[in-house]
Amino acid sequence: MTAISATTRKTQLVDKIRAAHDQPLLDLVYTAATVHRQHHNPHHIQLSQLLSIKTGGCKEDCAYCPQSAHYKTPVQAERMWDITDIVVRAKAAKSQGASRFCMGAAWSSPPAQGPVYRSLLQSAREVKKLGLEVCMTLGMLDQRMAHELKQAGVDYYNHNLDTSPEYYQRIITTRTYADRLATLRRVRTAGMKVCCGGIIGMGESVADRIGLLAELCLLDEPPESVPINQYIKVQGTPLAPSAEFDDWDMVRMVAVARIFLPHATVRLSAGRTMMNEQTQGLCFLAGANSLFIGDKLLTTQNPHLDTDKALLTKLGLSPQD
Repeated sequence: MTAISATTRKTQLVDKIRAAHDQPLLDLVYTAATVHRQHHNPHHIQLSQLLSIKTGGCKEDCAYCPQSAHYKTPVQAERMWDITDIVVRAKAAKSQGASRFCMGAAWSSPPAQGPVYRSLLQSAREVKKLGLEVCMTLGMLDQRMAHELKQAGVDYYNHNLDTSPEYYQRIITTRTYADRLATLRRVRTAGMKVCCGGIIGMGESVADRIGLLAELCLLDEPPESVPINQYIKVQGTPLAPSAEFDDWDMVRMVAVARIFLPHATVRLSAGRTMMNEQTQGLCFLAGANSLFIGDKLLTTQNPHLDTDKALLTKLGLSPQD
C-alpha cells in the first residue's frame, strides 16, 4: 500500500474540515452536539481560572497582545506574584467551583534558573496540593524546563498556535510557528498534557481558521484541551482597528473543533463579554464544555462570576467536579 504523504494528508483533512464548516449552521450544530454527547456529559461544564502571575513587558510582538513591550497599551508591567498570593487566589477559585487553575506569565520564555524560576516550580507544587488541575502558560520551553514543570505537578501546558501557518507571520514576527510546535513536542515528551488552540477575529480568513484546526488535528497527539478565543480589541495594539466579528463564526469554530477533536475539552475562552447569552448557549450546545471564571482573563475583562452562574442555571448546566 502506498503511504500517503504529509501534504496529501493535510489537504484531505482541510477538505473534510471545510465541508463540515460550510454546512448550514443548524446542521453543523446538530452534528457537533451529537459528537459531544458521545464523548462527554453534556450537562457538565468545567470551570477554570486563569491568573496573570507576571504581567506585561514581553519581548514578543504578538499584534493582538497588550502585554507586548513593543506597544503602548493600558497594561502596566508587573513583577511576578509571590507564591502566597498565588495560593490565596487558587483557593478562592476552588471555593467558587473551579477545578482547574492556570497561571500565565508574559515571557518569551521563562527564566532558565534563579529565584523566579524556582518560584514558578514551587507555585505549581502549592496549587497542586489544593487538589486542582494545574496549568501553566509561560512561553517557549526547553526540554529541561518541561520535565521540571511536570515534576512540580503541572498537568497541562498551554501554548497556543494562534492561527494558521499562512497567516501567522502577519500576527507575530519574533518567534516562528516551528518554535511553537517545538515547545508542544517538548511538553509531550515531558509527559504533560497539551492545551493548545487559537484566536479568531484577527482579520484572518475562513481558510486560516480551518488551517489552524488542521494543525491541531495533525499534531502527533491531538491536544486534550482546546481554547477558542475571540480577539478582544485593546487600544495600542496593531490589531485594534481590525474588522468587526460575527458571533456565528464563534459557534461554527466551536462546533468544528468538537467534531474533529471529539475527546478534547473545548474551552470557550476570551471574548465572552462580547457574546450574549444565546451565543454562549449555542457554543455549549455545539460542544464547548469549559469556561473561565474570574473578572479578568489575564488582562482583559471576563464576565462576573454571578453572571456566569446565572447563565449556567438557565441552561441547566452544572460545574464538573
